[in-house]
Amino acid sequence: MRRKLMVGNWKMNGNRAVNAQLLTELSAAPWCNADVAVCVPFPYLAEVALLLQASRIQWGAQDCSAHESGAYTGEVSAAMLVEFGCHHVIVGHSERRAYHAESDQLVADKAKTALAHKLTPIVCVGETLAERDSGQTDVVVKRQLSAVIHTLGHCISQIVVAYEPVWAIGTGKTASPEQAQAVHSLLRAQLRAATQKADEVTILYGGSVTADNAAQLFSQPDIDGGLIGRASLNAADYALICKAAD
Repeated sequence: MRRKLMVGNWKMNGNRAVNAQLLTELSAAPWCNADVAVCVPFPYLAEVALLLQASRIQWGAQDCSAHESGAYTGEVSAAMLVEFGCHHVIVGHSERRAYHAESDQLVADKAKTALAHKLTPIVCVGETLAERDSGQTDVVVKRQLSAVIHTLGHCISQIVVAYEPVWAIGTGKTASPEQAQAVHSLLRAQLRAATQKADEVTILYGGSVTADNAAQLFSQPDIDGGLIGRASLNAADYALICKAAD
């Protein structure tokens, strides 16, 4: 049986004092049965690792380079993340795809590099509102995941997939549990065609998840937890969402 996984994506938010308070409060919150992690901006990795060293909460990064090392100014390698004890790394978030023109193949290459360094890549897929309205949701998410499947081969079962409809990220709009489950089921079927271990792959939902809608979303058979943005910046809200995964 797949364990639920909750991952907080801080995006480009936080400062040292706020981070310390957030993690102290989150560590003291009533625990849930899900695995819990936070993916934080690169400059805070060392302090977050120190703050969470005695906690069950894991930590990770929001991106990594597809390159091992070299003349890539501004990039951060997977090997560097490992030195700070990272467990997870987000790759292919819609904001990276949109603002940095990241292609499906680049996302796949980043996932491959992360796995090579024993990091678990959280591979994001999702459609825009225009793509959903034109009936392209299935085509878009299958294309995005297909590049990763082709690149990783038999290692595909070692990733985490996160379905984040772009139209629901930070907008207050959320896919209904039935809409989210339909896409998760599609992704699971695509994984089954690629690996016998598809039922072991964790598939997260992200997109304006709140304490009010979390339980219904996480009760769906193919939704294994959440990739939580804005709500993960508030310890009480994030703890309630995590608890909804029990």
